[in-house]
Amino acid sequence: MSFVRRQWLGWAALPVIGYAGIVAWLFSKQRDLIYLPEGTRIDVAQTDFTLARDDVQLHGWVLHPQASRPVIYFGGNAEGIQHRREMLDRLLPDRPVYLVSYRGYGASGGVPSEAALLGDALALFDEVRSRHPNQPIAVIGSSLGSGVASYVASQRDVSQLVLIAPFDSLAAVARVHYPALPIRWILRDRFDSIDRLRGYEGDVMVIRAALDTVVPPANTNRLIAALGKPPKVVDLPQAGHNTISGNPEFEQALADFLR
Repeated sequence: MSFVRRQWLGWAALPVIGYAGIVAWLFSKQRDLIYLPEGTRIDVAQTDFTLARDDVQLHGWVLHPQASRPVIYFGGNAEGIQHRREMLDRLLPDRPVYLVSYRGYGASGGVPSEAALLGDALALFDEVRSRHPNQPIAVIGSSLGSGVASYVASQRDVSQLVLIAPFDSLAAVARVHYPALPIRWILRDRFDSIDRLRGYEGDVMVIRAALDTVVPPANTNRLIAALGKPPKVVDLPQAGHNTISGNPEFEQALADFLR
């Protein structure tokens, strides 16, 4: 092989090597890119509820603990769920509401992963059920929390399920944002809600934001189509992913559905 040919092949291989390097880096760092807890951290003293999970302490809040028919809230990525307390206290004054930060978020210890978050979510549901025996339990999941809530609904008796800006799967959303990457092969935490909820027959309300650029409406639509029982769908034509909670129509729909 001539020197010129070898040199040309070497230059031609550089994009392939660079692409492989990017894929390898993304594979090793993917959980640092998926989970964004940095802006949510608070002191344990600001919380009023603790759930022990092996060697990890999860912390959060409970509103109206003596009331009946509890509600569990699973928040979005990078969301400080303490900011949901005022809204949920106002909208659901006669129901207990449990808000617990994911591990690695808020005041909770540990490191987030799909398996850990889902296991923690089931433990929280079981703890709530032990505190409110023989009562229906509703679950709310927002964005990333919709994947957590969907898993809980597939494993436990959830009386009502609210999904705010939900996705069919995290892998499907990632493929939309990164079409040039082999997401199917490198993504470990997939939050596959579409498969988990395919046979769910409980009452579901889906909040869909028309201007959502984080979870494209097409991904939400695929989840809606896969549900065993048609959900109540609330469309917010002027809302984006991060402006849903300030929408009066959203608050009214949430209050009406959970009353």
